[in-house]
Amino acid sequence: MATSQTKKTTGSRVEASVEIAVSARNISKNYGETEALKNLSLDFPRGQLTSLLGPSGCGKTTLLKIIGGLLSADSGEVEVGGQAVTGPGEDRAFVFQDFALLPWASVIRNVAFGLELRGVAKSERESIAEKYINDVGLAGFENSYPHELSGGMRQRVGLARALSVDAQVLLMDEPFSAVDEQTRRKFQEDLLSLVQNENKTFIFVTHSIEEAVYVSDQIAILLPRPSRVSEIIKPSGFRDKGPENIRRDPEYLDIVDKIWASLRSYVE
Repeated sequence: MATSQTKKTTGSRVEASVEIAVSARNISKNYGETEALKNLSLDFPRGQLTSLLGPSGCGKTTLLKIIGGLLSADSGEVEVGGQAVTGPGEDRAFVFQDFALLPWASVIRNVAFGLELRGVAKSERESIAEKYINDVGLAGFENSYPHELSGGMRQRVGLARALSVDAQVLLMDEPFSAVDEQTRRKFQEDLLSLVQNENKTFIFVTHSIEEAVYVSDQIAILLPRPSRVSEIIKPSGFRDKGPENIRRDPEYLDIVDKIWASLRSYVE
């Protein structure tokens, strides 16, 4: 298995070599004459959450879609588990910003839909779906339909669906941006628990500095197009203080301020 040394550490933890789940090497992507990504390279450690953070239009979602196999890079290569990405695969699952639920299907069928597509027997896929419905806090809503749920609840359905297919890499494109601030904070706390308990690799796109520092093991700062990684930050010193205390921790506040200082000149 490939390993990688930390490029930069912010925090008290000293990083040893880590196993790499996803590796992007020299990725370039153009849209016509616009260079979105240029020779971008980044490793994503297994079992950790990496946030892609940067100004609007810097290529975060483009990179996420290339990793997911939904877009092809013009040059460069992405490997997941040591295998080159040539398209979508069962080793990766998406959690979308707009929920992307089937409006005519119940919660349990939405959550089990990926397993249904794979030919998993109904009793087995519903058993798996029920587990993740419970894990994301939707027990009792199995037979409800998307139009009967709040935005936050619909996003929980999308997360449960991604978890149910047991993909090793979860790709999350601003999944909490469409919900209110109170729900967003609860999602962030729940995400910390999922990262700890699921042993999956999370790649998380966000525009929020505070959110990135709160949920991430690693933050990749992307500069405006043609995008490249300017800095890797690894928050760590406050992780064992409990989710309710992280936002008050001096290290958390210091990292938020440092990231803002590095990005503010790119904000129009």
